[in-house]
Amino acid sequence: MNSPSIKTAAEQMLMRDAGRLLSRVFAMLDGFIGPGVSTMQVNDRVEDYIVNELKARPASKGQYDYPYALNTSVNEVVCHGMPRTSVKLKSGDIVNVDITLEKSGFIADSSKMYMIGSVSPAARRLVQTTYEAMWRGIEAVRPGARLGDIGHAIQRCAEGRGYSVVREYCGHGIGREMHEEPQVLHYGRPGTGAVLREGMTFTIEPMINQGGRKTKVKKDGWTVVTRDRKLSAQWEHTVLVTGDGCKVLTLRGEESPRR
Repeated sequence: MNSPSIKTAAEQMLMRDAGRLLSRVFAMLDGFIGPGVSTMQVNDRVEDYIVNELKARPASKGQYDYPYALNTSVNEVVCHGMPRTSVKLKSGDIVNVDITLEKSGFIADSSKMYMIGSVSPAARRLVQTTYEAMWRGIEAVRPGARLGDIGHAIQRCAEGRGYSVVREYCGHGIGREMHEEPQVLHYGRPGTGAVLREGMTFTIEPMINQGGRKTKVKKDGWTVVTRDRKLSAQWEHTVLVTGDGCKVLTLRGEESPRR
C-alpha cells in the first residue's frame, strides 16, 4: 500500500482551482436538471460545459473504461449509476449526480443530491440526513485526527437516525490520480486508522440507505443498487487537510463552511 501523498503549496493551489471549477459545474446544473430531463441529457450537458466552457477534462470518462462523464444514481441506486436516454427524471425522484473534473493535472470530485419536483417527506429526510452525515465527517478532519474519527462521526449520525451506512464503497485520496491513498471509510471507531497530516487531499462521500446496508451490482457491471430496493442517498466533497483543520475544495455557492 502506498503512503498518502502530501500536496505541496503549489499543488494545493491547483487542487483548489479544480475544485472551484467543479463547483461551477453544479451551479450550471442547478438550472438545468428537472422533471422530464433524461440522465443522458444531464451527462451531455455537463460534458459540454466542462470541455467547452471550463476548458477542463471530465476525469471519469475513460477511467476504468467507463464511457460517460458522470454517474447519475436515481432512487434505489447507491452509486455508479450509468446515464441513459431512457431514464427521464420525474417528480418524486431523488438523484445523485457525481462529477469529476481534471484541470492542470489535478482532479476534483464531488456529488450532489437533487430532489425532483415534489419529493416525499421520507425521501427528503434521507437526503438531508446524508448531507448532515457528510458534514459531520468533514468536521472531524484536522491534523492529528485519524481516519476512524471521520467514519465514526458519519456512522453515528446516520445510524442514530435509523439509517444504514454502505460499507463496500468509500472515499479516497485524490490528486494527480482520481483514486489515491488513503481509503476513507464511512464507518469506524474513533482513534483508529491512519493519522491525518497537513497537505493530504481526499474525498468524503457517504452512501446512506433508507433500509439495510447490503447492495448488489446490476448486470451492466457498474450500477449499484440496494438489495431491498429502498432509497439511497449520497453527498460528496473533496477536502484538504490544513494546518488548523480542513478546507472544502469543492464547496458550492449555496453552501457555507461549517467551521
